[in-house]
Amino acid sequence: MQMLNPHIQHVPLEKAYRLLTHGPTVLVSSKDHKETDVMAAAWACALEFDPAKVTVVLDKSTKTRQLIENSGYFALQIPTLKQLELVYKLGTTSKMTEPNKLEICQVELFQFENSDLPVVADCSAWLLCELIPEPHIQQAHDLFIGKVIAAYADNRVFSQGRWHFEDADEEWRTIHHVAGGHFYSIGKAVSVEEANLEL
Repeated sequence: MQMLNPHIQHVPLEKAYRLLTHGPTVLVSSKDHKETDVMAAAWACALEFDPAKVTVVLDKSTKTRQLIENSGYFALQIPTLKQLELVYKLGTTSKMTEPNKLEICQVELFQFENSDLPVVADCSAWLLCELIPEPHIQQAHDLFIGKVIAAYADNRVFSQGRWHFEDADEEWRTIHHVAGGHFYSIGKAVSVEEANLEL
């Protein structure tokens, strides 16, 4: 486990939703008393401001889902363009059939202070979550709800409550899965005022 880098800063919980509102592909991590796993997920979003809540869809066939159900905790992290290959590997390799998945994918994990949740190094943001158990919704719809208990972001790309991709190197752009290993990275920033000036 690595130590925190100096660019990682707390994000106030009332601003945590902003880490997800642009629809990035996420990495989901969890552990129970025996195992740790990380998987990629495309269907994650903010649910509520106060208390901060998120949702993520997790298929029944995944080990990460089992670990979340066992432990009651998970982390969402926002990977970047420089991690595209890692994200793809984590999304196409199952710990159910590859017990050494994390070693095969060369995942580097660490933990934030006062948390034993494993999180992936070099992401742009992390949301640590406590599962809000909804057994019917989880079983019927594969939908998991989490209360955000802590949030962090790398200030090279997220600060003062907002993303600033336009000021960061391209490798920091978030990625957005379409299908079959095809992704987009986030585009340029535009505002309503600028758009109106161009019309």
